[in-house]
Amino acid sequence: MGTNHHIHFIAIGGSAMHNLAIALSGQGFHITGSDDDIFEPSGTRLAVHGLLPAQMGWFPERITPDTRAVILGMHARADNPELKAAMKMGIRIYSFPEYIYEIKKTATRVVIAGSHGKTTITSMIAYALLDFGRDFDYLIGAGVSGFENMVKISDAPLMILEGDEYLSSSLDRTPKFIRYNHQAGLLSGIAWDHINAFPTKEIYIRQFGEFIKNTPDQGVLVYNGEDAAVTQLIEKNSGKFQVIPYYTPPYEVRNEIYYYRYGSESIPLKIFGQHNMLNLAGAIAILEGLGYKTAESLAALKTFSGAANRLEKVYDRKGLIIYRDFAHSPSKLKSTVRAINEMYPRRKIINCFELHTYSSLNRNFISEYKQTLTEDNLNIVFLNDHTLQIKKMEYLEDEVIREGFDHEDLIIIRTAGDLMLFLSEQIERNTILLLMSSGNFGDLDQNQLISELEKQL
Repeated sequence: MGTNHHIHFIAIGGSAMHNLAIALSGQGFHITGSDDDIFEPSGTRLAVHGLLPAQMGWFPERITPDTRAVILGMHARADNPELKAAMKMGIRIYSFPEYIYEIKKTATRVVIAGSHGKTTITSMIAYALLDFGRDFDYLIGAGVSGFENMVKISDAPLMILEGDEYLSSSLDRTPKFIRYNHQAGLLSGIAWDHINAFPTKEIYIRQFGEFIKNTPDQGVLVYNGEDAAVTQLIEKNSGKFQVIPYYTPPYEVRNEIYYYRYGSESIPLKIFGQHNMLNLAGAIAILEGLGYKTAESLAALKTFSGAANRLEKVYDRKGLIIYRDFAHSPSKLKSTVRAINEMYPRRKIINCFELHTYSSLNRNFISEYKQTLTEDNLNIVFLNDHTLQIKKMEYLEDEVIREGFDHEDLIIIRTAGDLMLFLSEQIERNTILLLMSSGNFGDLDQNQLISELEKQL
């Protein structure tokens, strides 16, 4: 696949964008890119591979006659100067998923979709295939042990893709998971999200109906048989393709270890939570379709410890355990909190959740978080007012947040300093601290937080 063709990335700093840039550079493509701001870890990773732009901003002169393609990130606006230059020169412009399909259209593409669980399920499948020695490419939304990059592109005949329902680019308003044109797919669950792109629940659900209908006649669709919204969509959009439901498998919890019950065996796992048992069942169903028996998949996945920032344990000393989780939507928040309570029924639990996404910051959406937090825990909602200003969102009063969560005792904190102070007052031995956010709690220094909490133990 190696070539010296010039490909330019507009908004190269995005999570998926910078990983694709690194993958293509490794295949011999000449890669350039631009962005108006690049956050970590994207900046460091691009720098290591010699792909970090020398200056932040948009520079139309970076689009040259020898540019063979431009890949447009969702972060870039339709009036982007580099985009205009590429259009004027007649250069082929792709959204991220369009380009993936273009270079992998002869491969078998397996797309994992859903409002929640898709990163973990994709990671599980990739982890098992790596153990099996299978030749495959992948796109995963988070780092996974054993994988140097989140994207791999080669001549492999199989590609496993995490399928995001969000829009492909400012020019292409089609959900990403449609553009991959899967032969086999998985639908893990549906819970309204991305209110800025899908202003009503009905519009949001409709996108998943299109994903189902996009399954080819000879294709396969694996789906969560416990999700009412998914099963209703399957019934409405059934076709000639094969449909295979999956369900939570038998499991048990002993001494803070989860065991998958398979026949007469109880197989210890590194992951935990009912939602992860369900995710495991989905991954096993896809792996079976790729030719692997359940026993083989379990043998490979019993050492899988999760994807980065997905219920990731970041500290465990002196009776204090701290987890970080990417939970931001109501369904993710609820399943993560449930998992921690099931795992640690006899410990003090502090749930700290940041309102950070456009959906979570919208007063018309916040009622979706009703009863996502457990009354028996100490519950904190963090909201940084600067985030509201940056995203040009309306101010959210404390009472609006408490009413949305249906939780009168909810503690609301708005600065990183106040959060660190409050947590240092609450931490004691035998405590579980769960930090849930797609952001960083107002630039909270995790190492400094740990240092302050250690003083209380």
